[in-house]
Amino acid sequence: MLKVKITVIRKACYTDLIEKYENPLENPCDMEEGQVFIANGWKKPAGFCDSAWQCISSFVMALSHGGENFYDGWMKNSKSAMISCNDGFRPVSFLLEALEKEAN
Repeated sequence: MLKVKITVIRKACYTDLIEKYENPLENPCDMEEGQVFIANGWKKPAGFCDSAWQCISSFVMALSHGGENFYDGWMKNSKSAMISCNDGFRPVSFLLEALEKEAN
């Protein structure tokens, strides 16, 4: 099973939607651009957002088992995917990349 590198690429924030629709939150998303996590197969990395994990975990699982070329050539690197969490107020985009097997 391959490890998968998860990099926080972009974090958006739609303040107009937050002001109009969201109840105040004490601790909204704490992900930071450039932050890196390593997933070991199906296991959620420590400190990774539970909600975001639900959005990306199927792609992480597929990549960790050698899956590639999602959606017929969508990504330049066929062993990667760009997936966002489903937070409509502050979506976070993650780059998922399968890492090569380590030499024994």
